[in-house]
Amino acid sequence: MDAVPRYRERLWPAPWLFVATALVIPASLLVFTPIELWVGVVVGIVLYAGVIGLLLAGSPRIEVTDDELLAGRARIPLRLLGTAEAARGEDAFAERGPRADARAWMLVRGWVDPVVRVPVEDPEDPAPYWLLSTRRPDELAAALNARD
Repeated sequence: MDAVPRYRERLWPAPWLFVATALVIPASLLVFTPIELWVGVVVGIVLYAGVIGLLLAGSPRIEVTDDELLAGRARIPLRLLGTAEAARGEDAFAERGPRADARAWMLVRGWVDPVVRVPVEDPEDPAPYWLLSTRRPDELAAALNARD
């Protein structure tokens, strides 16, 4: 039986992504209207629904239980983690870019600005830290730092 989560978040796509991907509809119309207008409309709607389905299905989940951190398909016991730190704005940009370590494990989404950096204190683990995009960085850091 799974433990009750202290923190749970799904990194849903930003609203502007749904608007931007709607451009597959006019693109389909341009390609298929010479064949038949209704074909273009049907193909456009089916493609848009498929893109929306992929965006939603590909939205990773972040969860903190009493024992572990789950981020996407990865998981790590909390006992192997150091003190989590939240970052926003320029600090978040630097964590994702100039200060990033190539060995770090990252679950970063471009449409979610804040991040939480979680040091990994397992000497066997090649990743020095995990970097997670989150819309609620203070809550995630607090959940990770609350040790029983």
